[in-house]
Amino acid sequence: MDLSGGSIMEFFNKGGPVMYALLLCSLVGLVVIFERAWALYRSRINTQEFLDRVRTALIKRRNVKEAIATCEEYQGPIASIMKAGLLKYGRPQDEIERTIETASAHELARLERGLGILATVSNIAPLLGFLGTVSGMINSFDALARAGLSNPGLVAQGISEALITTAAGLGVAIPILASYNYFTSRVGKYVLEMETAANVLLETYAEMETPGDSGA
Repeated sequence: MDLSGGSIMEFFNKGGPVMYALLLCSLVGLVVIFERAWALYRSRINTQEFLDRVRTALIKRRNVKEAIATCEEYQGPIASIMKAGLLKYGRPQDEIERTIETASAHELARLERGLGILATVSNIAPLLGFLGTVSGMINSFDALARAGLSNPGLVAQGISEALITTAAGLGVAIPILASYNYFTSRVGKYVLEMETAANVLLETYAEMETPGDSGA
């Protein structure tokens, strides 16, 4: 049967049992991709605007409660670690830093949730495709041993299975790997912004403790 004229199900069935494992991998990957895309989208904020509002509440009005309320207006890791640091206002600096580090570790774990699954799927999918390739070639040689050259269709069927699973494995792995790299880069940006926000908060506390800077 000509694949160009066949349906998706016919193409799927020609790939053999490995195609079911690849289908599962693709579904798992898609679920994680959509979940991570939505989670990271919701975490986006205007970082500079947020930091300016917090600094204004602390430096100009010396109102920690207002700064905490500002954090509660925003979603995402940056607002969360700032709120954790603000709740420790007045405590020793090393205690504040430990609190921020703990909050940052928690937020980083949330940002990276599911990325290990994407990495695993992107590595497993090509291997499953190669497994299907080996299986298809075994079937081809087995058919060749049984029927010889009198029935080339049996040999072609095994070769078809081998090529289909290879293509399917790569077709699953490539977009999932691209998504994994994209999400990893986004997480990296969030990490830099969290470090910046933590430094800004500590510097702001230092300014608040400096005499004569209340109107800065």
